[in-house]
Amino acid sequence: QVVLVESGGGLVQPGGSLRLACEASRNRFSINDMGWYRQAPGKTRELVAAIHSVGGTNYADSVKGRFTISRDSTKNTVYLQMNNLKPEDTAVYYCRIQETVGFVSWGHGTQVTVSS
Repeated sequence: QVVLVESGGGLVQPGGSLRLACEASRNRFSINDMGWYRQAPGKTRELVAAIHSVGGTNYADSVKGRFTISRDSTKNTVYLQMNNLKPEDTAVYYCRIQETVGFVSWGHGTQVTVSS
């Protein structure tokens, strides 16, 4: 069973920055897509950013220009650099990976709170 370990969440003031990391282990197959989703209270889970094995990325419109996703395939790790954070970015952030055979795994989530 794939294990995803997320880190980097916390409390930050508006305009501040955080960097999330998610390391995958015990995957039986190579990882194709890696990404971050978030879920705020009372809302559905939404895509924040994703990065594909060949390097292509996509972002939610609300985070374009502020967030950057990257990956280190040698470490099976995906990162999310979040700059100029806003209160509306407050949510639980989940890591998601998809292996080349289609298996999808989710992390347990890390809380990001943006508040003064």
